[in-house]
Amino acid sequence: FNSLNHDMTLTEFKFIWYMEYSHRMWGRVVGLAYILPAAYFWWKGWLSRPMKGCVLALCGLVCFQGLLGWYMVKSGLEEKPDSYDIPRVSQYRLAAHLGSALVLYSASLWTGLSLLLPRHKLPETHQLLRLRQCAHGTTALIFLTALSGAFVAGLDAGLVYNSFPKMGEHWIPDDLLAFSPVLRNIFENPTTVQFDHRILGIASVTAVTALYLFSRKIPLPRRTQIAVTSLLAVACMQ
Repeated sequence: FNSLNHDMTLTEFKFIWYMEYSHRMWGRVVGLAYILPAAYFWWKGWLSRPMKGCVLALCGLVCFQGLLGWYMVKSGLEEKPDSYDIPRVSQYRLAAHLGSALVLYSASLWTGLSLLLPRHKLPETHQLLRLRQCAHGTTALIFLTALSGAFVAGLDAGLVYNSFPKMGEHWIPDDLLAFSPVLRNIFENPTTVQFDHRILGIASVTAVTALYLFSRKIPLPRRTQIAVTSLLAVACMQ
């Protein structure tokens, strides 16, 4: 209010407050949905030794995610008397919070599907190994693209250029390496952050498309075919 939104009304503030409050409460509900059933299953002796380790890791990730969220929000509430920038949370902490959430979600989904759906016993052919390697590489690229999106959000970098495929009148903006040292641009220069996110996004869609085309050449179970096709559809929609 003091730095930016001088004309904000109490009603407008309440809208933002309830968004934050709902997010926190939802996070706590998620935590309880993990920890309470896990404790009950543990007490009943329904968990195998490997599953106990998995459950502890997932519960630990839930707690870490909440702690990281508090640490992120804290960065946006720190007084910076020498700064004239818009008050915002640290883009580094925002990326860490999002990355941790993606890891938690992926690990939960993987664990759940591993229990619900038995693994297909396929012959380990050269093509299948290559497909698996491509899938892992594509996963890493998508994860990196999502993290770069957190830097775009944290720096409001989406507001710098709103044209595509060019950025303004140029393919490569003039202020791409305006900061010194050069490495700072990747994480703190809004132009570079948006440029990197665009490149990573295009690379992700290209990798998913290549994965889909490669998978069509291999005899795969129907479940796997549906998964790869769904991945392509979601990548195009995104």
